[in-house]
Amino acid sequence: MASVVASAAPRASSSGGPGAELRGFKEVQRLAYDCAEAVAAQLKPGVTEREAARMQREWLRRRGVRDWFHLPFAWFGDRTAFTGFRIPLQFFPTDRALEPGMPFILDMAPVHRGFTADVGYSGCLGPSPLHDKLVTDLREHRELILREVRERRSLREVYEDVDRLMVRQGYANRHRAYPFGVIAHKVDRVRERRWAPTVFGFGAQALKGLLSDAVHGHREGWSPLWSPYRFSDHPPQPGLWAVEPHLGFRGTGAKFEELLVVTDSKDPQESAFWLDDDLPHVRRWAA
Repeated sequence: MASVVASAAPRASSSGGPGAELRGFKEVQRLAYDCAEAVAAQLKPGVTEREAARMQREWLRRRGVRDWFHLPFAWFGDRTAFTGFRIPLQFFPTDRALEPGMPFILDMAPVHRGFTADVGYSGCLGPSPLHDKLVTDLREHRELILREVRERRSLREVYEDVDRLMVRQGYANRHRAYPFGVIAHKVDRVRERRWAPTVFGFGAQALKGLLSDAVHGHREGWSPLWSPYRFSDHPPQPGLWAVEPHLGFRGTGAKFEELLVVTDSKDPQESAFWLDDDLPHVRRWAA
C-alpha cells in the first residue's frame, strides 16, 4: 500500500500511480453503496435477512463482482444491535423477516478489479425518530475519528475516545461484539484470479492479505486490526482502513462503514482523510 499513501498527492493526481489506486478503491466503494441503496429501496415486509443478502450478491455480480473481502450480510430488528450475539455464526443472515418500523443494516465487502471496499448502510422500514437520532449522532464519531487520527493518536486511544463519546450520547458500543472487538481493519489490493473461493463467508485472497499484514505488522509493532487491545496501541499505519463505529440502543443499532486513507504526510490535512465525502450517510447529515 506504500504507493497509495506515500504523500498527499494521490488526492489530486489525475493520471496513473497513487491517484489511480485511490480512484479504484473509491469506485468500488461507490459501487457497494449504490448496491446498498438499490437493495434498501426494494425491501418490504416479509423479506428475510437471507433474501436481502442474496439481493446484494446478485446485484453486485451483475456488475462484475466475482470476489469478496466478505460476502454480504443483512441484519434486521434487534439484530442490528447484535442483541444476544455470542458466537461468530450469529452474524450470518437468518430467516428473520422484516416488519414495518424495523431498522436494518446492509453490510458488504466486494472486491472489483482488484480493489476492495467494505461498507455498512443503516436504514429503517418506515419512520423511526430513534433510528434517525442514532444515524445523526454517528456524524460526531466520523469527525472525532478523523481528527484524532490526524493527531497521530494511537488506534487504541481513538477507540477508547469513541467509546467515551458513545457513553456520553447514551449508547452502547456494538462494534465491540465483532471478532477482536474491532472498529476497523486494514484493506488492500487483492490479486485478481479466475477462481475466487470463500472460507466461512470471507474471500480467501483477502484473508490471505490480511494475514500477511498481521505477520508483517507483528514484526514491526503494528496490527491491521483496530481494536481496544494492546496490539492496537500504536499510531495508525499508512494505508486504507475500513472504519465502522456501531451504536446500539435498546434493540436498535446503526452504523456506517467506509474507507479512511492514512498517509505519511507531515501536513495534518493530508495525513488522513475520508476517501469519499459523497456517501449516503454524509448526504443525510448535509440534508
